[in-house]
Amino acid sequence: MTAVLEIDVPGRGLHEITTEVSRCVEDATVSDGVCVIFIQHTSASLTIQENADPSARRDLEHWLERTIREDDPSWTHVSEGPDDMPAHVRAMLTDVSLSIPVLAGRLTLGTWQGIYLCEHRRGTHQRRVAVTVIGSC
Repeated sequence: MTAVLEIDVPGRGLHEITTEVSRCVEDATVSDGVCVIFIQHTSASLTIQENADPSARRDLEHWLERTIREDDPSWTHVSEGPDDMPAHVRAMLTDVSLSIPVLAGRLTLGTWQGIYLCEHRRGTHQRRVAVTVIGSC
């Protein structure tokens, strides 16, 4: 089963989508298998990170901003704005797809793990995330 989630994001940052992906797994009625998540964009990405303490998410966001700066004068791909090329680099350093085992009909995420859509552009966007669940009933 494959579903495509359309997720509205208000701007740059890590936006948790664990609930939406978990619903896809539940809808697939698979007992054991794997869930593959793929984002269909080059300036956004996916990651699994801590979802208990919001300061971890903020620290990660700030690290990306400090490390891959918009004001780098060496960027040549600037036709879509100063945040575009840094967004591509940030997406390259994170993941465009994730694979998570499914056991007893549920994602096998750890206690403090959540699935995040990483929006690397400043403006609002609608992002498409394909969720495929494969397994046995």
